[in-house]
Amino acid sequence: QVQLVESGGGLVQVGGSLRLSCAASGRVFSINTMGWYRQAPGKQRELVAQISKGGSTYYAASVKGRFTISRDNAKNTLYLQMNRLASEDTAVYYCNANSDSGSDYWGQGTQVTVSS
Repeated sequence: QVQLVESGGGLVQVGGSLRLSCAASGRVFSINTMGWYRQAPGKQRELVAQISKGGSTYYAASVKGRFTISRDNAKNTLYLQMNRLASEDTAVYYCNANSDSGSDYWGQGTQVTVSS
C-alpha cells in the first residue's frame, strides 16, 4: 500500500502562485508514475500533470507553461508549482501514484481557490 498526503493548497489571487506538495509513504519503492489531478465543482476529475520515475513529464494544455511538476525520489515527495493562476484553476487537487503492479493510489485532496 501507498499513502499520499497533499499540502499547500489555499486561497490566492488571480496571477498569483502556489506550490502543492504530496508526501508518499508505505511501499514507495513500487511507485512508477505520479501525477496531479483536479476536480472543479460540477466537473469530472481531470489530469493536470504527470511525471514518470525517470522524470518525463506531461502537462494538460490548459496548464502548460504555467505549472511545473517535479518529484524528489529521495524524499518521496511530489510537487506542483503553479504560477499565473487563473480563476479556472480553482478546484480540489489530488495527488496520484501508480505502482508497478498497476495499482492506483490517491491522496485526500487539497483545495485551491483563485479569487479575482
